[in-house]
This record gives sequence, structure tokens and C-alpha cells, in this order.
Amino acid sequence: QVQLAESGGGLVQAGGSLRLSCAASGRAFSINAMGWYRQAPGKQREMVSTITKGGTTNYSDSVKGRFTISRDNAKNTVYLQMNSLKPDDTAVYYCNADAERPVVGVRRYWGQGTQVTVSS
Repeated sequence: QVQLAESGGGLVQAGGSLRLSCAASGRAFSINAMGWYRQAPGKQREMVSTITKGGTTNYSDSVKGRFTISRDNAKNTVYLQMNSLKPDDTAVYYCNADAERPVVGVRRYWGQGTQVTVSS
């Protein structure tokens, strides 16, 4: 099994910043792509940003220019730097990782989520 542990959520005023972290742990695995999704109350989960093992990034239009995704492959950790936060960014943020394990193959794993609340 691969576990993902998120941290860094919280309450911030509009215009502020937060940095989310997500560390993967487990036995005998290698991580391919990693990413961040979010789910606001009453809405479907949506992609925020993804990053490949080689560092190619992708962002949703709603966060482009404000959020930056990065990763430390040696630590199996992905980060999301969120600047110029807006109330519409309020959601539970989930990280995921496409991890490959012997016998199991490639599977997508999810973290438990971390709450981000942006006040106006």
C-alpha cells in the first residue's frame, strides 16, 4: 500500500498565500505523476494541477498564474504554492500519486484531504 499525507491547509484571507505538501510513503514503490485536486461543497472534484516525474506541469485555467506545483522526487513529495488566494479557492484539497508497485502495477492513490478556507 502507498500512503499519502497532506499538510499545510488552513484559513487565510483573500490575497494571502498557503503552501500545501503531500508526502508519499510505503514499501517498494515508484511514483510517476503526482497532482492536486479540490472539491468545494456541492461541487464535483476538479483537477487543480499535475506534475510528471520529469517536471512537466499542468494547471487548470482558474489557478494558472497564481498556483505553482513542484515536487522533490528524492522525498516522494509534491507541493502546491498558492498565492493570491480567492474565496472561490475554498475547498478540500486532495493530492494523488500514480505509483507503481511489484505485482500490483500502476495505481492511483489519494490523500485524505486538507481544508483550505479563504475568507473575503
